This record gives sequence, structure tokens and C-alpha cells, in this order.
Amino acid sequence: MIRHGEPVGGKRYRGQVDDPLSDKGWAQMRAAVGEHCPWDAIVSSPLSRCAAFAEELARRHKLPLSFDERLMEIGFGDWEGKTASELMAEDPDCLMNFWRDPLNHTPPGAETLAAFAARISAAWDDLLNSHRDRHVLLVGHAGQMRMVIRHVLATPLEMMFRIQVENAAITRIQVDGEGDQALPRLIFHGGAL
Repeated sequence: MIRHGEPVGGKRYRGQVDDPLSDKGWAQMRAAVGEHCPWDAIVSSPLSRCAAFAEELARRHKLPLSFDERLMEIGFGDWEGKTASELMAEDPDCLMNFWRDPLNHTPPGAETLAAFAARISAAWDDLLNSHRDRHVLLVGHAGQMRMVIRHVLATPLEMMFRIQVENAAITRIQVDGEGDQALPRLIFHGGAL
């Protein structure tokens, strides 16, 4: 998995706001991947900060590319488009409360963590079934990557924000076996190729 690079407008709670990559974000993504191409296919969130790079990479290496709406970032509701400073000016404790206990401190109007977990887990399971025995690059978001890692490691839902995911960070998960007998393993997180 690779997280998108920095979007236009810098760091903010975008959620499903469809901001494109900035020049810096494009540079981050291209540097993270370089000329490596160990994948058989690419699957991406349809949001432009992921999709545009996925399309470029797929075209360059002639790889099959698909998009899955379920891989979009969590919907942050009233927080969408706001910076941490803006949110903390409204409520100094809101971010720390959310990070510590996201189940009970969901942003107003936001997608619940349980709904997000169900959406991402279903997409992940379908990806594993449809790409069995293949090396796939998933181009996505910090929340989506946290949720997959949490799912693979079977950690409690409320602990997902203890996983830091930087722009253009790469995480590798290997899954051996199938179905109930599958053994998913976190090989590395936040690394580079």
C-alpha cells in the first residue's frame, strides 16, 4: 500500500474532499516508487490525490488498474477541509479526544468508525479474493491504510490512530493462504522501495 502525497492546500482533514496532488505531492509519490515496479496490478481509491498517480504508474508500466469507491478516506463530516489549528480554535480538546477515543468522539456528521471499518474490510477481502497469488499495489489514504493494518493485526478499532502514516509512505502486507486459513503478515510499515 502507498499513501497519496501532499494534496493542494497542505495538511488538513480532507476526508472525501477531492483535492488533487500538489507539485510536492507528485514529487513525493514519484520518489517513493522510483523506477521500481514489482506489482502485477494496481488498485486505487477514486479520489484524485490517489487516482492520478495510480493512472500514471499503471500507464508507465502497462499494469492493469482498477478503482474501488470503498477505498476512499473516512468521511470527516464537519471537519472536512479544516486544518488542525482551525479545529482546535473551535475546541482545544477535540483532536486529542478523537485520537484517544474515536468511537465516542466522532466528528459531527462524520462516518462512524464502525461503518468505515466494515467498508474497508470488505474492500480488502474482495481485493484478496480477486487478486489471489498476485502482488498488488493499493494506492490510498492514511485512514484506509490504518484500517487495513488494524484489520491484519486484529487490533481493537479504537487503537487505529496509534498508527502514523506519512505522505507517500509505503506499507507491505503479505498474505499466505486463502479464506479462513489465510495468514496476513505486516512485513514493513512506513518504508520505501
